Amino acid sequence: MTDEEHDIMRFESRWWRLAGSKDAAIRDELGLAPTRYYQRLHQLIGREEALAAYPTLVNRLRRRAKRRPARPTVGTLNLD
Repeated sequence: MTDEEHDIMRFESRWWRLAGSKDAAIRDELGLAPTRYYQRLHQLIGREEALAAYPTLVNRLRRRAKRRPARPTVGTLNLD
């Protein structure tokens, strides 16, 4: 795992202790847009090395992701 990936995992494990909004903390501490942060986080929880390094956090996030229904698709653009 890269240093940035470790930073994301450490942030996710402690964000609830921070004052203010999570989105603002993501921008301030990690320098990422919240959307990019969540994309990276969801990619990370699918990787075995993240599970080995952060087993409790990854298992919790995986359980939470399974409980959450998939986002409905609004529609697609047909540009043909």
